[in-house]
Order: sequence, then structure tokens, then C-alpha cells
Amino acid sequence: MGCDRNCRLITGAVIGAVLAVFGGILMPVGDMLIQKTIKKEVVLEEGTTAFKNWVKTGTEVYRQFWIFDVQNPEEVAANSSKIKVKQRGPYTYRVRYLAKQNITQDSETHTVSFLQPNGAIFEPSLSVGTENDTFTVLNLAVAVAPQLYPNAFVQIIINSFIQKSKSSMFQKRTLKEFLWGYKDPFLSLVPYPVPTTVGVFYPYNNTADGVYKVFNGKDDISKVAIIDTYKGKKTLSYWPSYCDMINGTDAASFPPFIEKTQVLQFFASDICRSLHAVFGAEINLKGIPVYRFLLPSRAFASPLQNPDNYCFCTEKIISKNCTLYGVLDISKCKERKPVYISLPHFLHASPEIAEHIEGLSPNEEEHSTYLDVEPITGFTLQFAKRMQINMLVKPARKIGALKNLKQNYMVPILWLNETGTIGDEKAEMFRNQVTGKINLLGLAEIILMSVGAVMFITFMISYCACRSKTTK
Repeated sequence: MGCDRNCRLITGAVIGAVLAVFGGILMPVGDMLIQKTIKKEVVLEEGTTAFKNWVKTGTEVYRQFWIFDVQNPEEVAANSSKIKVKQRGPYTYRVRYLAKQNITQDSETHTVSFLQPNGAIFEPSLSVGTENDTFTVLNLAVAVAPQLYPNAFVQIIINSFIQKSKSSMFQKRTLKEFLWGYKDPFLSLVPYPVPTTVGVFYPYNNTADGVYKVFNGKDDISKVAIIDTYKGKKTLSYWPSYCDMINGTDAASFPPFIEKTQVLQFFASDICRSLHAVFGAEINLKGIPVYRFLLPSRAFASPLQNPDNYCFCTEKIISKNCTLYGVLDISKCKERKPVYISLPHFLHASPEIAEHIEGLSPNEEEHSTYLDVEPITGFTLQFAKRMQINMLVKPARKIGALKNLKQNYMVPILWLNETGTIGDEKAEMFRNQVTGKINLLGLAEIILMSVGAVMFITFMISYCACRSKTTK
């Protein structure tokens, strides 16, 4: 009878040990199975989960605009006063709703090329007004003309057309005109073949970004979605040295199995440069654990603060020998137009840059850029890309509209917030297919190891107790 009981106890202990060992074995085996599945599904080729979402994003992407409405245009033009601005917005458009075009796989280089069509649809329900709302804004054509044509004689001729068209430093325009294009009265008088349509984003609709060529990850999953070439080139030809490199992905996704210590690199074609993001926090997004990566303040720092930025410094006069920080001169990729990019309200910028502007209030929470990336797959499930478009305006003696200016102005035009968040349906599917299965596997491992360990310890203690009773 004692032998039967002892045998049962030993059997129970053995079963417990086996369960614990099986739970331990399941950890590396389970991880291996997860890695194998993820590596298969994130490859950019027909039939994979990643490819389906990559061709046409399932996330609604919106671009919100806040326009800087100038409150004292006559004072500025006549007396070179501080520019008083008041931001108005958001005015919201749905963007990136069009599927990628001209998708071509190259099996030899393991790359896939494509065009990303541009389109914007106004969303009245997410806006404070209509596309017909009017604003007092910088006259883009007048502000740019003397910098594109610095010759004094040419400026005298340009001034005659500006005066004839009754154009001034500022103008009234509707939202639709200002963003997407309008016939400029001054340029329409010029008797030479010059573009007469002007707009901050003109042309946009019915255009495309690219051609991009990215690695599909079939031969090396650590390269998936990383850009090989943009418009047929590996560099941009805008910047000297390594600043000209096209680094990383387009930020829609990254190679899988992301660590917090990583620096995520991505290319932003609209500001003509590559950027990087660093880990900020762990976030729970609709039941999915994600890593929030932030655009650091060092991205637009001066070379004194961040020596890596020395090759982004172009304008010695404006940047005071590259000691000012917070703005990026992108005139080289905007047909020499004096366009400068910054974070909204000149967040993380030198105070001197905004010294001639009133009405700004930079705020880290509202004006910073972030990416929420699911670390196992590398998919960006939520993001907010925020930037401000500014224009440099200089005094010009031969241009009547600008002759009274006594200093340079970095005029904020507008700031935008491009956002996207995974939809509820997609989030549920993601939880079921990815995080749910991984959590279930992890739970199974813990239960097996815990139950096995408890069984082994309990039965062994009971066995030892029985043995000691028998020997007495």
C-alpha cells in the first residue's frame, strides 16, 4: 500500500517536472515559430499581410492645417513692425487614401518600386470652417521675387508689374487658394513664360511622390521597407556630405523586432532630408503594446549643439554663422524659393528666429512629432507628423512693397499635423492575428512552468514526508 502511494507521488513529481521542462522548451521553440511567421508575413510580396496594408493603407490619414492669419499687414509693410499672427484651424483633409501605383518587383535585387499618388479631400466635419474662409497671408510671389532675381535692374521691372497689379506684401486669400493654388495677378502681367499659378502646396492633387525603390525583405528581413533609391538616385543632390543620404524607410513601417535602444531612421520627401526618432515611452494603443519613438530636438539643432548637422547649415546670414537653430533651409529643393521648415510655433528654435513675430506659443505636447511602432512586426500603427512652413522675407529697395522693411523676417505661413491611427477593426484583427497569439503562447508557457513546478515541489515534499513516516 505504501509502495503504491510512493509510486503515485513520484509519478506526480515526474509529470510536474516534465510539464515545467516542456514549458521551458516551449519558450525558445515558440519564439522561433513567432519569428518564422513574422519574417514570412512582413515581406513585401503578393499574399503577405504586410503587402496588403502596404499597397493601400487601412489607416485613415488626415492632414490638419493651422493658418497664421496676419493681424497688422499695413503696419508691417509701412513701418517694419513686428508681425502679429493668430493661428486659425484646424482645416482638415483626408490624404494618402490612394493605392500605390506602378508596383514592380525585381527578383534580382529583392526590391519593389512604386509611385505614391497624392490627393487631398476636404473634411468639413473635422474643420473649423470651409475652404472659402479668407485669411490675410504673405504674398508668396512678391516675397519670393527679389530673392529669385537679385539684379537691381530686373527688380525695377518686376516692381512695375507688382505696382500695376496693386499687389502688396500681404494679401487676402481663401484657404483653398492659399493651399492648392491661385492665379497670381502680378505674375499674370509678366510678358515672359513664367508659372502664374501660386500656392503653398501647388501642384498636389493628381501628382505623385517617387519613384521609390525599397527592399522587399525576401533575402534579408532586416532590410524590409528600407529605401534603396528615390527618383532613381541613392542621394538627394541637395546637401553636402552624409546629409544628402536617403536613410531608412518612409516611416510607415520598419524592419521587425525593434528594440528600445534602436534609432529609427526615415526619409521625409516633403522636407527633402532624412530624419531619425528615438524611444520615448511604452504606450497601449487599442490593446496593442507599442513603442513611441519621438523626433528629438537635436534634429534641427545647430552644429554647435549637434555637430552631425553641420552639412544642413546653408544660409550664413540668417543662421548667424550656423549658431541659430530650429529651422531648416530647403530652398535648394524648392527651386531656390526661400522656404524654411521648423517645428510648429518654432518649438526648440532659437528665440532670435521669432523675435519679429507676435502670437506664437510653442508647446511640446501639441507640436512634437512621434511614431507609435508595434515592436514585433515593425508596423507604425499611429503617428503624428508636425511641421511648420516659413518663408524668409528680406528688405528690397527696388520693390515698393518691401522697401520699408528694416530687417529680415522669418514669416510663419502655416503649420500642419499629419496623423493616422489604426482603425478599431484593423486593431482587433491585429490583436487576434499577432499580439493575441503571442500573449496566448506566453500564457501557456507560464502556466505549464508554474503548474509543473508546483506539482513537482508538492509531490516531492509529500513523498519525502511519507518516506520519513515509513522509516520511523
